[in-house]
Amino acid sequence: MSLPQPADLVVHGGTVVNAGGSGPATVVVTGGRIVAVQDPMLPLPPHERAVDATGKLVIPGGVDPHCHIGQRLGAYTQLDDYAGASIAALWGGTTTVVDFAIPEPGQSPLDAVQERRDLATVSRCDTALHGCVISWDDTTAKQIAAMADGGVRTIKMFTTYRDVVMAGPDTVLEVLRTLHAQGGIAYVHAEADHVIEDAQGLAAAAHRADAEHHALTRPELAEAAAVAQVLATAEHVGAPVYFVHQTTAEAVDLVRAARRRGVRAYTETCPHYLALDESTYGGEHAERFVCCPPLRAAETVAALRARAVVGDVDTLGSDHCCYSTSQKSEHRDDVRVMPNGLPGVETRLPVAFTRLVAEDGMPVERFVAMFATNPARLNGLTSKGMIGVGADADIVVLDPVARRTAAAADLHMQSDYTPYEGHQLTGWAEMVISGGRVVLDADGFHDPGPIGAALHAAPIPGHLLT
Repeated sequence: MSLPQPADLVVHGGTVVNAGGSGPATVVVTGGRIVAVQDPMLPLPPHERAVDATGKLVIPGGVDPHCHIGQRLGAYTQLDDYAGASIAALWGGTTTVVDFAIPEPGQSPLDAVQERRDLATVSRCDTALHGCVISWDDTTAKQIAAMADGGVRTIKMFTTYRDVVMAGPDTVLEVLRTLHAQGGIAYVHAEADHVIEDAQGLAAAAHRADAEHHALTRPELAEAAAVAQVLATAEHVGAPVYFVHQTTAEAVDLVRAARRRGVRAYTETCPHYLALDESTYGGEHAERFVCCPPLRAAETVAALRARAVVGDVDTLGSDHCCYSTSQKSEHRDDVRVMPNGLPGVETRLPVAFTRLVAEDGMPVERFVAMFATNPARLNGLTSKGMIGVGADADIVVLDPVARRTAAAADLHMQSDYTPYEGHQLTGWAEMVISGGRVVLDADGFHDPGPIGAALHAAPIPGHLLT
């Protein structure tokens, strides 16, 4: 009689946390998959390695639905590539990143997807893609269908950045309708461009278009106006819609009101909108904090956090953009031309955990939903975002009371700064398991090499889309 093969790994002694509940359990991993989640009172099965997670939370590996990796946007190219960004992601407990295939001038959406896929072959973690449509023509419907067949079922559109990536309202309508028929969902950067252009013009006329006055140039009203318009379009065509990086309670409330009317609408926010406010523009290196939408007033941040704690925010994306201080400083006197965005793929977990769980009392199950489960579901990544039999063995052992001071020198993103320099952050990844491989433990980082899988999104479940 042959004995059963030992498991590759068992994680025992910790509290397993899923979006739907939590409790003590032993997680058994073989062949890169979770093969059992068993009663902690049972003896450990035969195994090659055991991890004692006593006193720790055992959560699904993070799914970051909003990353920009090594992209050229305007005159500036971000400093990282898939190798560097994926290593930083793993250090931060994120085992899957979703990047954007934004077409260069003259490039088709489909070609942009293939280019990104080629670049991602050096990734250390698993990757997925959002397509991007800027303008509708007689080839777009076929390209959307081809992208869906190739496993890209989310498409981003911008309602701002005229003559660069902005999609007009007719394009938004057609993409919403066409993508829905392919089992997909549109992702929208919602800011009303005409309001922003006017605000920027007024600021420039008053010599206040610099980094210190960035918050004036993209007002909260612009976000609410664009969200309302896109929601009306989605409701008209009966299609779902997902709003990236929402920054205000008003925008979140518009989405929730639409949900009550039967529109399948979803809210994403980012750690920097939960942890920072516009006062940073009055400090040293204001240019480092220029992002779009901008950081908001302290009372707006508090209201957004309150919405997140009660479950009105669905997902947490980093909106990772890796620029250096010198790139950000070159045109710090004019936010209309300087590169915007913050490095954050590595700090998404501790920053959000600190603000939402440690400080505001969010249940850890709800945090896991935002950090991993909902991003997986809303991107058609069926084996991600959960600790359960058959799921990919992407696991983070999280110390919920570990406190560290954030410092760029200790991080692994290819930028020379972090917007959280000097912040005391609670809740860091103690161990990270990606595809059944231990890539981070007490001995440091164990580079698995370029083994990240290019994920193909399944049709997004109907109950999320109808």
